Order: sequence, then C-alpha cells, then structure tokens
Amino acid sequence: MSLKIGIAGPVGSGKTSLIESLTNMLKMDYSIGIVTNDIYTTEDANYLKSHLDIKSEMIIGVETGGCPHTAIRDDISMNQRAVVELEENFNPDIIFVESGGDNLSATFSYELVDFYMYIIDVAQGADIPRKKGAGLLFCDLLVVNKTDLAPYVGVDLEDMKKDVMANRKNKPFLFVSRNSIESLNGIKNWIEVLL
Repeated sequence: MSLKIGIAGPVGSGKTSLIESLTNMLKMDYSIGIVTNDIYTTEDANYLKSHLDIKSEMIIGVETGGCPHTAIRDDISMNQRAVVELEENFNPDIIFVESGGDNLSATFSYELVDFYMYIIDVAQGADIPRKKGAGLLFCDLLVVNKTDLAPYVGVDLEDMKKDVMANRKNKPFLFVSRNSIESLNGIKNWIEVLL
C-alpha cells in the first residue's frame, strides 16, 4: 500500500511547486504518484507532467467540477478512483493528493489520505494563523511557505511563528522556502518518518 499524503491550502500558496520540489528530492529513493485537483482543468497535472522527470502516467489530473474541499472530504470518489488506479498500476511508495485551492476550512478525509499537510504562505498575510480554520488547526503538518518573501510583504517571521505555536499547540509545523533546500528537508524528513 502506498503512503497517501494530502496537500491542501489556498490558491497560490505553493502546493504544486511544493509537490514538484518534494518529488525531485524523493524520486531517487521512492516511486512517486501524484493526483491533482482543479475545478475545470487539469492545469496542475499538466504543469507537473512537463516539469517532472517521472512517468507522466504517474500523474493524474482530476477535474472536480465543484467545490475543492468537497472532493477531498465529502465526496472523495473521484480522487479515490485516481489513487486506486495509481496503486493498481504502479504501486508507488508515495502518492501526493493535491487539493484544488481552497479556504482555511479545507480538511482531507482520512479515508482518502493517511496524513495531510496544509500550506499557507507569508504573502497572504501575517494574520492567517490567527484566523485559524480547520485546515490550519487540524492538519498533520502545517507548512508556512515562501518565507523568503517576508521582508517584501512586511511580515515578521518570529511574530508569525508565535501565532502558529499558539494556535497549533503541540502539532508540528515548518517554515519553508522553495529557495532553501535545508528548509524543504524538514518536510522530506517528516515524510520519510511516515514510510
């Protein structure tokens, strides 16, 4: 059975680029399958197929036709079919299931994934952790992305970390930048512990 990891977060938070980076970091040691969700297109899947050096058949784009969190929590059937297809045809070590961009309430059904990350980014505002939301509060790993942009958007990362710690309690979180392999290694290590 594959380890299924959900990745949710608002539009533009960096979900697809994070999957790209993680796949490039993990693909030498593990086989990777990817399921992406978009409402009316397979744009994210097409992007990954053209930018990743893995079999294109290992990347499936799901057109949900509706509310993104419905497809990952309430009616998971389309995503579940895609996951089963990958498991039956390739049996990958890891399957990433990327939600369509959604609001702070997005959560995954644990019938679809084993664990899930919720991605926010500093450019969305330092107040996002204080706004809470089920996705941010209950995910297995909170990822605060694009930390390299903090000086340009007036975000104090130390203050943001305090807000994250206050709202996440003892649950794990990581502050990352695609430009910092060291920070991305934190997510890679989190995944490898789950395998």
